[in-house]
Amino acid sequence: MKDILTKINNLAGKYAEYTAGNLSKLVKIKSLSTGEKVMAVELQRQMVEAGFDEVRFDGLGNVIGRIGTGSKILAFDGHIDTVDTGNLANWTSDPFSGEIRDGFVHGRGTVDQKGGPAAFVTAGRILKELAFDRDLTIYFTGTVIEEDCDGLCWKYIVEEEKIVPDFVVLTEPTNLNIYRGHRGRMEISVTFRGVSSHGSAPERGKNAVYMASRACLAIEKLNDRLKSDDFLGKGSVTVSEFISGSPSLCAVADYARIHLDRRLTWGETKESAVAEIREILKDSDAEIEVLQYEETAYTGLSYGMEKYYPTWKIEEDHHLVVKAQEAFTGLFNKEPVIDKWTFSTNGVTINGHYKIPCIGFGPGNEVLAHAPNEMVPVSDLVAASAFYAALAYYLSE
Repeated sequence: MKDILTKINNLAGKYAEYTAGNLSKLVKIKSLSTGEKVMAVELQRQMVEAGFDEVRFDGLGNVIGRIGTGSKILAFDGHIDTVDTGNLANWTSDPFSGEIRDGFVHGRGTVDQKGGPAAFVTAGRILKELAFDRDLTIYFTGTVIEEDCDGLCWKYIVEEEKIVPDFVVLTEPTNLNIYRGHRGRMEISVTFRGVSSHGSAPERGKNAVYMASRACLAIEKLNDRLKSDDFLGKGSVTVSEFISGSPSLCAVADYARIHLDRRLTWGETKESAVAEIREILKDSDAEIEVLQYEETAYTGLSYGMEKYYPTWKIEEDHHLVVKAQEAFTGLFNKEPVIDKWTFSTNGVTINGHYKIPCIGFGPGNEVLAHAPNEMVPVSDLVAASAFYAALAYYLSE
């Protein structure tokens, strides 16, 4: 294995400019959720250029590359949509420049998370150059609509494409650490219906804003007493939107709705989270709803799922984590940091729903995700491309 690892490191370094250049091309393409078509076509081109055995699109618009035809399946996943730029005044350069400068590739999506796909394209090229022929099928998935609905893309891959890997590596940013889980999340809507009256006589009505406001204060207190997990940390809940309505600004509000962002730690579920809100509202007629997502992909397909994204983690002694540690140490001659994400990923579906063993390893620091002046070190891209190629060897031993 030592000889293979030396060759992998050498090739990853040799292709540093190639990897950075591919990422630069991807960053120059604006690709918000449901608008990823041009980006998908460019990633397909890069996979074909790298010599992948097969590259195709599925019905949702995910780009699926493949190397090998072995009995076990390993998948490297990276989503190809990004959030928008926000206030351009906060950027010091064009978010879509893809500029390579001072050892970094700059622009929206370099960290979250086009850097991962750029690195796995190079990993595929390395594997082809080394004539990888182990008993392993390797999929490289450039997935869509993750920013709008994390995990929806993998719901389609598993349920419609019938691809069920034995292992998945998420290439979301981990600062080159190995991540093995994160908190789940869900979106809850609570609607309050009051009775309007003239604003000059509010006692004649039933003010929905007051009803919702009392609930908001109770939810603030609920956040303080949510359970915690030694690894994943504490669950949380916050009101992220408050909407009200009335017949006029001279009338008592007869409608209010709040939107809850609920982060779920280990042991918390959709049912337990809804039960907590129901207990707070037991003396009201409020309507509690776990929201649904449904949108039309760039392919024209309408697809959706419930906005419940389960908590997930795998144990530190899991075979996948152990092999990832061995690959990391073999390549870089040091021990990796084992940690977790703060944010959410496609792992909510891959492991949270389908229990497929899953880890994360990606270039860039997640603190730059969704932030202005996003940038990723070229050295991270090189290390990630080497790690992905090496892990394929370790998992096929």
